[in-house]
Amino acid sequence: MNLAIRQGDMRRQSLTGDLQARFIAYLDAKPRTIEAYSKALKPFFAYLSANGITQPTRENIIAYRDSLKATYKATTVQAYIVPVRLFFQWAQQEGLYPNVAEHVKGAKISKDHKKDALTTRQIKAVLDAIDTGSLQGLRDYAIIALMVTCGLRTIEVARADIGDLRTAGDNTALFIQGKGQDEKSEYVKIPQPVEIAIRAYLNSRGRAEAGQPLFASLSNNSQGGRMTTRSISGIVKDRFTDAGYNSDRLTAHSLRHTAGTLNLLNGGTLEETQQLLRHSNINTTMIYLHHLDRAKNNSEARIAAAIF
Repeated sequence: MNLAIRQGDMRRQSLTGDLQARFIAYLDAKPRTIEAYSKALKPFFAYLSANGITQPTRENIIAYRDSLKATYKATTVQAYIVPVRLFFQWAQQEGLYPNVAEHVKGAKISKDHKKDALTTRQIKAVLDAIDTGSLQGLRDYAIIALMVTCGLRTIEVARADIGDLRTAGDNTALFIQGKGQDEKSEYVKIPQPVEIAIRAYLNSRGRAEAGQPLFASLSNNSQGGRMTTRSISGIVKDRFTDAGYNSDRLTAHSLRHTAGTLNLLNGGTLEETQQLLRHSNINTTMIYLHHLDRAKNNSEARIAAAIF
């Protein structure tokens, strides 16, 4: 599609569809972020084209946002609007188009977690339901035990190599490449039962080099190769279902929430939980505390006791 240049007294011109490509090329971000922004901009340009808009105004941006709200969740709306705002910010900086998206709000996103944590009883049931009589069972048990005790993300599990199992002080540690990091500079301490589970899996798996993935694929197409975040998420979801916990609010990310919640419930401080989960902002960790404050409020039980 074409976008006309309109800024001050600048002569009105027309740009071809390479405008979006020029913006994407300008971005100094990680490949996944660039890919996400590129995908998010496509429906915006499609919206303009479908409505015959060649010189978008602030009202057009707001109308586009409202059309997204009618279809998508708040998090998705926000994911689509943020690149649009950045695009017009860049366009103005380059003298190509005024920033008509400035101060256009996205969608109000609740600070509550989108996924649920599991209770101590529930996570025990999930682990107990795994048959560790096979290599797959040993692997899946080790993955879930590691994620729930160390608060790992699926990407951190996928990136882990055998050689990342090292020591930190008097502890066995797994050095990880955290979210937004370029190196494996952070580590989590592995509790003894979890280390035993990982070693049992590795021993059953057989000889492997330090540079090979800590958890390997067992599928026919990628036997022994690195697992994807999607496959790890699928494994966790299947194991939840096997134990009788089948809910849209229970996913692999629930293990991370479970780690934070159980650490606080069992005496961990807010700062310790922030360090465990590697939150850059303690306000993110505070969400766990707010949830626990409500969970510990026994008002309903007191009222029921008074009545019944």
